[in-house]
Amino acid sequence: MRRRNGPGLLRTAARTAVISSTATAASKATSNAMNQKAMQAQQEKAAAMQTQLEMEQMKAQLADLQAQAPTTPSPTAPPANDLLAQLQQLTQLKEAGALSEEEFQLAKAKILN
Repeated sequence: MRRRNGPGLLRTAARTAVISSTATAASKATSNAMNQKAMQAQQEKAAAMQTQLEMEQMKAQLADLQAQAPTTPSPTAPPANDLLAQLQQLTQLKEAGALSEEEFQLAKAKILN
């Protein structure tokens, strides 16, 4: 048998297989990283939308409370728990940035009167 000077067929096939598997692994890793980033961005967007929806609902509830508030003081005071809950809700709206300081003070005065 005659021996060649270059690499053999088996060695060339093995080298090609290693290069191919390395390229496939790198491609999958890149694809997974891109998919993971896209999923994270989508989750962040959904969370932001949920927060916005909750703030809109709180604003609507506040508007309902303000519309229902009597202009003259009622003879019986509302329960303390209800007042506390309304004040806490107002504070949350203010901290979330949904209410300005003036809006907060006006709504608080309506609740307390």
